[in-house]
Amino acid sequence: MLDGEGRARRQWWRPGANGSEPDAGTLVDDALLALARGDRDAFRWSVGALTDRRAAGRALELRANRAVATAWERGWQPLDVARYAGRRLGARHRRLAADLVAAEIRTYAAATLGHQWREQLAAAEAVIWWENDHGDAWCGRENAPYSTLVACTLELLYLLDGLPRLPRLGPLPGTAAPEPARHRPNEVDQRMLGKVRALLAKAESTEFPEEAEALSARAQELMARHSIDRALLAAGDGDEAAPAGCRLAVEHPYDAPKAVLLTVVAEANRCRAVWHRELGLSTVLGFPADLAAVEMLYTSLLVQATSAMVHAGPRRDALGRSRTRSFRHAFLNAYAARVGERLREAVDRAAAAADGKDLLPVLARRDLAVQRAVDSMFPNLSRGRAGSVSNYEGWMAGRAAADLASLDGRPAVTGTPG
Repeated sequence: MLDGEGRARRQWWRPGANGSEPDAGTLVDDALLALARGDRDAFRWSVGALTDRRAAGRALELRANRAVATAWERGWQPLDVARYAGRRLGARHRRLAADLVAAEIRTYAAATLGHQWREQLAAAEAVIWWENDHGDAWCGRENAPYSTLVACTLELLYLLDGLPRLPRLGPLPGTAAPEPARHRPNEVDQRMLGKVRALLAKAESTEFPEEAEALSARAQELMARHSIDRALLAAGDGDEAAPAGCRLAVEHPYDAPKAVLLTVVAEANRCRAVWHRELGLSTVLGFPADLAAVEMLYTSLLVQATSAMVHAGPRRDALGRSRTRSFRHAFLNAYAARVGERLREAVDRAAAAADGKDLLPVLARRDLAVQRAVDSMFPNLSRGRAGSVSNYEGWMAGRAAADLASLDGRPAVTGTPG
């Protein structure tokens, strides 16, 4: 009578040449096939066989490098890979994914990585932190046996092999040319971003909702004015860059209203957001300064909305049944809808303050360029319909949370840095 390991061996063991023991590459293939079939016994046997052969680490390393490089070809970027690994498999797998990314990226010359890739690597914490053997270092860091490293690596390989294609945002690593100085963020940009970050940090930390709303509105107006100035300057110099893209996480729970919030923030900043629901992220397309505004403002507003929602507390109906989930879903939907209105009003104020006769045609050209980029990257894109909201109390509470303050944020920010 065979035990579980014996059954797995009889089913999965494939001899090599002349009936010899299978090589490490064959064992890796068998393990991935076991995962595809949901055969945990066969997977565990393959992990054990690979663990017994410490030399199999080289086979896993080569396969991992190939899988990561294929992810780049499919349009994924370092932070996308790390986030998705964490979303699907957990924090340990996310850390390992960052290590695999760092190991693959070091095969390219640093000069052939665009600034967006360098930022992605930093955000994903994809760095070579180990000195010699990664396997021994990883096991020490994770306080785990070598078999755990083998299993985690195989699970990551299976995940990476199944990644869908995404639109490519910029050149692949190893192919980027040096960027013209005029297209790099300059000191003026950094000063503006510093002011915006200070406003949003204060909005997130204040205990007064009215002040938080005013600070956020002021941040949006400041970013809109900067975007308009940049657009007019680029048009005057005849040096209008093409739209770019970035990806932002849209995570559970309540991912649908969070995606709506990102959409309204993107549209207020003349960008477009495309939600990849199953992947837990959105692709945002727009001009570079506008993309930076979207990322900062969305992140901050999400923090503020979550804080206000949690502060509202749990909800129950007359029979004592929990209504917290429907309340929070409605809260975030209403918050997103009202925030969208407020942001558009702030943008309109910034446009009115610019008072440039050439502004409308310049902005129209940029809007058209962004829309063309969306059409090119997503030719089969369909606009989804917003989900229904069943909790009236949550809807009104969310709208109130986004509508407590006057839109004129100037009196509340007189102490911010100039």
